[in-house]
Amino acid sequence: MPEILTDGTWTTAGAHLVVALVVAFVAIACVLLALILLRARLFSFRAQRPDHYAATAPGFDPRTVLNGKLASEGVIFGPTGRVVSRFVATMEGRWTGRTGTLSEHFRYDSGTEQDRCWTLTLHEDGRLSATADDILGTGTGQASGATLNLKYRLRLPPQAGGHVLDVTDWLYLMPDGTIINRSQMTRFGLPLAELVATMRPLPADEQRTSRPPAPAAPQTAVAGG
Repeated sequence: MPEILTDGTWTTAGAHLVVALVVAFVAIACVLLALILLRARLFSFRAQRPDHYAATAPGFDPRTVLNGKLASEGVIFGPTGRVVSRFVATMEGRWTGRTGTLSEHFRYDSGTEQDRCWTLTLHEDGRLSATADDILGTGTGQASGATLNLKYRLRLPPQAGGHVLDVTDWLYLMPDGTIINRSQMTRFGLPLAELVATMRPLPADEQRTSRPPAPAAPQTAVAGG
């Protein structure tokens, strides 16, 4: 322990020891923070890159995969890892050349409904640009192998707080045409919610049905994908 003189002051050696302990504590805290950030960058959902899936098949061409009517079912997990909302949705994609729209209609277990219409542009190198009314600026993504990645900033509706979330979307195409969608929503770099959903092209005899029946039960959230 630092040596304290009778007048209550520390000796020079004692003061140096306290400074050394503080410096050591700060250094350890910085190392731990660096390790946490490194893990998030290299070993997490958001660490995925399009080139990781370049060799996978079938190829994800949004003009065919996100074309026509699709049905979707999903759940949203809150920051504690528990399911906070469930939803069903119908979607319809229409393309003209490399430009298309994807209209989405969500029905949540709370009874809340939500609509979004994406405007999509597929570039020749596989990059994707996306805009919608509740998206800040332009979302950017990349089709690679059997996947499509999209990142954007989503503004929640006023009843959900009106906050702006950073969203990372990954869509994985299955051999039968089903899409597995996983989205992570963060604020200030901290995970707040995660969405997991399926998206299935409707059979030809169901293409006339545009919206599913509403599910029942309580709780509200907003889908990112």
